[in-house]
Amino acid sequence: MTRENQANQPNGQSQAAGERKLIEDRLAKTAEIRSRGLDPYPPRFNRTHTSVEAVALFQSLEEGDRESDCGTHTVRVAGRVMARRGQGKASFIDVKDGHGSIQVFARQNTMGDESYAILDLLDIGDIIGIEGVVIRTRRGEISVEAQVITLLTKAIRPLPDKWHGLQDQEVRFRQRYLDLISNERAMQNALLRSKVVRSMRDFMHSRGFIEVETPILVPIAAGAQATPFATHHNQLNRDLYLRIATELYLKKLIVGGIERVFEIGRLFRNEGLDHDHNPEFTTIESYQAYADYNDVMCMVEEMVSQIAQDTTGSMILPAIPEKRPEIDLTPPWSRLDLRDEIMNRTGIDFFETRDIESLSKGMRECGIHVEPGSDWGRLLDKVISSEVEPNLIQPHFLIDYPVEMSPLAKCKPGSADIVERFEAFVMGTELANAFTELNDPVDQRERFEQQERLREEFENDEADRLDEDFLIAIEHGMPPTGGLGLGIDRLTMLLAGEESIREILLFPAMRSM
Repeated sequence: MTRENQANQPNGQSQAAGERKLIEDRLAKTAEIRSRGLDPYPPRFNRTHTSVEAVALFQSLEEGDRESDCGTHTVRVAGRVMARRGQGKASFIDVKDGHGSIQVFARQNTMGDESYAILDLLDIGDIIGIEGVVIRTRRGEISVEAQVITLLTKAIRPLPDKWHGLQDQEVRFRQRYLDLISNERAMQNALLRSKVVRSMRDFMHSRGFIEVETPILVPIAAGAQATPFATHHNQLNRDLYLRIATELYLKKLIVGGIERVFEIGRLFRNEGLDHDHNPEFTTIESYQAYADYNDVMCMVEEMVSQIAQDTTGSMILPAIPEKRPEIDLTPPWSRLDLRDEIMNRTGIDFFETRDIESLSKGMRECGIHVEPGSDWGRLLDKVISSEVEPNLIQPHFLIDYPVEMSPLAKCKPGSADIVERFEAFVMGTELANAFTELNDPVDQRERFEQQERLREEFENDEADRLDEDFLIAIEHGMPPTGGLGLGIDRLTMLLAGEESIREILLFPAMRSM
């Protein structure tokens, strides 16, 4: 139930009234703090240690047999008040920062009456700074014994219940800041994603790739089969689109002589929302001159396994009960011929069903829904997504796709029907799409023109678009090239053991309330 729905219930009304009362109380405390000549929102605090660093400092002193120094080293830590215990002349405060948590021990006889009295005006959620010495309490917990506590931010709204956190997923995703405060898993996912990107960059740089940035607003939304978001530039008086891929710009750089190039960036596709789709998402696209899809396959399995090792400590991801088995990312990954896999799962041979009617007939015999008005490539994609992909739990490469599904890929030598393309799958989800890039400008123009005909005939807004500027570029000569697109959000989902991309995206797209 959403917050909006709750508000229509008696319980929701009671909760809203309670929250208003808490806000009023906190505003009154803010006024009281100001009346004492204190700023409830000072501009800065000179923090010397994070919570983790303060604990590590104490442990290092203990381990160094310098017990006499343990309770004398002054630190300045800061963070959000998450809990408070005690009363009278002594209090314990749990403080959380962006690295961890630490306990604060506050005593009236240490801080003085006036300073200690400020604790009466503190609430859960306030942000405080603490100057004091690191000690170990009688219960054995490493803590900061406060000499001075400074209010840094008075929180006007209360935090979610500390024991249960946010239970409403809608609220979790719409107010991610609260989710990060109350849900340790949300914070760990955010940190993991950052580590994934850092490891990925390190891997690419170690292979001699150059990182670049290409336009997000583009005159033609080409380079992938997807529906774009459209906008208009007033000064230029022209329609523009949010990019659906970085492919064509990066291949222009290959033409220009940057032989190994990559970009980590946002893509935008006007498509549905589900567990592994969001209208804006992050990928890495890379292009390597004088390489083919076999070289890229080796790079993908090495990169993904290295990222897993860097971020989780192992290339083997542990089993999660009722979610997934143990996943072994150690190279090499299995290579599976797409035609063979479809035949094994359905009996359909796409060599023998090269027209819409015969493929549709085969699909119906297998109980696969046939979407009216679909072209042949879309129908075969439905077969793959429904019958093949869900079975690819361990890492696999599906290789060698029909040319109709891959307008930017080079045909296999000796074949006009099959291209050198692969998709990487783990847990039934596509992680990567890659191919030996088509560098024949005549063939590429014909493929683009065929895509334009599909758009008109089948009203397929996802069909790739003819980009004349790109064609002019490769007419100047593009070397043999292996290209890759890999979804960073999906990779992080896999490493985190999450089943929804919304758990990885800090601010996923949401429907209107």
